[in-house]
Amino acid sequence: MNERLHSVLAQRDVSPEALAEACSVDPKTVGRWLSGRVPHPRHRARVASYLRVEETFLWTIQSTHLGRSGAAVGAELVGTYQNRASVPRDTWLTLLQEARRQIDVLVFSGTFFAQSNPHVARMLAERATAGVRVRLCFGDPDGRAVALRGREEGIGDALGAKIRASLTYYRPLLPEEGGEVRLHDTTLYNSLFRYDDNLMVNPHIWGQPASANPMFHLKRLDATGWFDSYAQSFDAVWAGARPWTPDREGTAAHGQD
Repeated sequence: MNERLHSVLAQRDVSPEALAEACSVDPKTVGRWLSGRVPHPRHRARVASYLRVEETFLWTIQSTHLGRSGAAVGAELVGTYQNRASVPRDTWLTLLQEARRQIDVLVFSGTFFAQSNPHVARMLAERATAGVRVRLCFGDPDGRAVALRGREEGIGDALGAKIRASLTYYRPLLPEEGGEVRLHDTTLYNSLFRYDDNLMVNPHIWGQPASANPMFHLKRLDATGWFDSYAQSFDAVWAGARPWTPDREGTAAHGQD
């Protein structure tokens, strides 16, 4: 399946039939492209032009521009979104529900994570019960990194309050053997959301809230790609973070589900 072509069609709100008409081909031909067949060069150019993306983004053509493993550079990038709100809710739900090994989340407050899915804590607890390792890492509301980020965004102490409010959702996860929540005091360059071999990366632009910044969808190919670099950065922050203890933090006794 050509996941990038699927993703761009969804982002541009273009149907396969509309793409077929624009390229003067049968809709079944577009179906074959979506299934993974590489089009003729003239069709590749027309599709890329119509969808306003680089041809090499939609189809990884073998060339001399290869990484150490032999995979084309950037091949792990399967989708891009203008901002976090552009990611379809169904994408988040599918990634969470289909995770079989691990779910890792690295954020400051991550309020959208629960607000867009009020049952996220229960769903994460179910994943943990099923044997999935769930690690959620939030900013320490009393830490220096959160205070600095609040000043940079112009919201002051509000970021710490947002973190405390967000944490109230996740008490149901704590009793689960595979679930853990920690607090970090680290400068974040990206928010990270990992589901097995899928990773959503939300890079941070100085002075702007994470929600206004783009999202990149990566799918792991091998140990030499971007995916593992981001995964290792999560592990490094996680190792230095402290366990969240709700009673000590003075967090509300019950989640908001």
